[in-house]
Amino acid sequence: MIKVKKIVKSIDNISGNGNEFLLILFNDDFNTFDFVIETLMEVCDHSAEQAYQCALIAHYKGKCEVKKGLKEDLKNRGSIMIKKGLTVEIYSKG
Repeated sequence: MIKVKKIVKSIDNISGNGNEFLLILFNDDFNTFDFVIETLMEVCDHSAEQAYQCALIAHYKGKCEVKKGLKEDLKNRGSIMIKKGLTVEIYSKG
């Protein structure tokens, strides 16, 4: 199972000077691999293989970068993932 930790940062209080941000998925004990994979495919537009690989990385390493992009886009995607019960954070790449 993918482990989810509590959100440390509010998704609305993201700061950074760069134009590119990273959406990070954290491991949890609550969500199944299938649920995480389906969510990544739905929310982040991942292929099945890419979603599976991200789920494995998050499971074994504790976290995985699942999407790069503009802050507003990642805030929207991150909010959906949080509502589905996953824990994500957005970091400035710069």
